[in-house]
Amino acid sequence: MEWRKDDYLITDDKSKVQLDIVHRLLAATYWGDRRPRETVERMVAGSICFSLYRGATQIGFGRAVTDSATFTWVADIVIEPEYRGAGLGQWIMECLVTHPAIKGTQMVLQTRDAQGLYEKFGFSGNSALMSTKVTDL
Repeated sequence: MEWRKDDYLITDDKSKVQLDIVHRLLAATYWGDRRPRETVERMVAGSICFSLYRGATQIGFGRAVTDSATFTWVADIVIEPEYRGAGLGQWIMECLVTHPAIKGTQMVLQTRDAQGLYEKFGFSGNSALMSTKVTDL
């Protein structure tokens, strides 16, 4: 699928993911700074990806892992620093939550920031969420 707004494009076409850019964007985050490029390749292969472009350059990324029936994990929403604050992360989320494979599923995510963004899409804190600690990313 593709979504267009002004000079921007979001696509879920994995063949258009610019892995080097996504790896660099994630390497600058607190949650993805230890992921080798090979891990980024594997996560792209196993996810529905939302790549944000301005012209031919990828400037943002987000992904979801889902069973397309009941559950979706939202992850790695990231925008190039110079494009932040323009509503592009919100647009990625709008595309993600309305994607046919995701719409209607219960969504979860784990984050220390941007809670205001995710609250706009119905996310709220829940102390019932449990997870394992990952040490090899």
